[in-house]
Amino acid sequence: MSQDVERVYTVNLGKVLLSPDNQRAKRAVNMIKEFARHHLKIEQVKLEEDVSHLLWARGIKHPPRKIRVRMTKTDEGYVLVSKYEGEEESIEKEEEKTESQKVEPSKVEPEKEEQSLKVEPKPAAKPEPEPAAKPEPVAKPEPKPAAKPEPKPAAKPKPKPAAKPDDVPEFFKKKDEEIKKKSKSKSKE
Repeated sequence: MSQDVERVYTVNLGKVLLSPDNQRAKRAVNMIKEFARHHLKIEQVKLEEDVSHLLWARGIKHPPRKIRVRMTKTDEGYVLVSKYEGEEESIEKEEEKTESQKVEPSKVEPEKEEQSLKVEPKPAAKPEPEPAAKPEPVAKPEPKPAAKPEPKPAAKPKPKPAAKPDDVPEFFKKKDEEIKKKSKSKSKE
């Protein structure tokens, strides 16, 4: 065999949770090796250090539920299991997409500002249109404080005074009386 065979797999490590918590990461290593033996039909399996670090990153008790790996058959007659790097490329592509999307809304924002400018004079000049009119998707700007003659009260609500014994509801008063009667009758007997 002159050419290396390379495959990418997602290994499900969910069954690791069935083993005792102080042996889970060890079991995860063995499961990956078993998976490689089964799929690539070679007995000798070697894990790269990166894969081991992934499995042991959160300690022996909490290995990952899944791991994405690249398995390579080598000319020396063993399988080399390494961390799959393709996901980082897809993440970079997603970041590029989000950056391009961020640029596009900035172009759209001036249009929204123009719409909001168009909306502002209408309420000032005329009263609100009837509810049957088409609702506008743009948020309505808040009226300026100078337009209102009355000053707004403080934003902080006043704390309520502590409850007085006289403020107790009737239900609780009746319960208290029943308890007192019961305790008096027991003390007499």
